[in-house]
Amino acid sequence: METLSTRIAKGGRIVIPAEFRRVLGLETGDEVILRLDGGEVRIISRREAIREAQALVREHVKGRRSLVKELREQRRREAKLE
Repeated sequence: METLSTRIAKGGRIVIPAEFRRVLGLETGDEVILRLDGGEVRIISRREAIREAQALVREHVKGRRSLVKELREQRRREAKLE
């Protein structure tokens, strides 16, 4: 893991070096997620956060089950009851 020292600028801004952005696949305007983790601030791309969430769901949902399809069907049944 590469380490770099930087300073916090006016308004709390921190520049992510170009090399880090390149490795993370980040471009100007991309959304990132900040996590406070044991006294550290971790920055991950939105894409990586989505991959992590999908992996977590896959651990608990086996097979080719579609949670989206199940939710849609549940909402349709509920709408019919209204």
